[in-house]
Amino acid sequence: MSDYYNAFEMSPVPTPGPDAVPPEPFRGIYGMPAFVTIPTVDLTESVEFWTRKLGFFELFSIPGRLVHLRRWAFQDVLLVPAERVPEEAPAVSVSFACVLSEVDAIAEACGAVAQDTPWNTRDVSVTTPEKARIVYTAAKPFDPAGQEARNLAAVGITPGDR
Repeated sequence: MSDYYNAFEMSPVPTPGPDAVPPEPFRGIYGMPAFVTIPTVDLTESVEFWTRKLGFFELFSIPGRLVHLRRWAFQDVLLVPAERVPEEAPAVSVSFACVLSEVDAIAEACGAVAQDTPWNTRDVSVTTPEKARIVYTAAKPFDPAGQEARNLAAVGITPGDR
């Protein structure tokens, strides 16, 4: 008996597949279960990068103090002004779910290369003007007889009902 159960119905992430369609940007107001705060020396440049290249939108702003960006539900980013940011990208990265059809467009917009992972996703990693590492990750269709299934089974993850 396991304490785990299927809770996919509460996630905005669609079922993986070649025809998966990303959800609409989520404009509702909720208590954020998690979010990332990123300091920037140029709020305007950062907002432009996040909105034009990464598909976020400006939910609201407090001029000169904070810009709240969002993409899907539960994908919240707060940009805050800073006098300086690190010269090198930090060791921390943030990952956002997406669908396969979005990966190549994000990679192209950012001059990056998408890569397939052993855990059945296609990812693209970019560094923002604030030196944050952002990873967009899309689940690929699951083949229970494929190598990715064997990779997951090797670490104790077996396919569930979805």
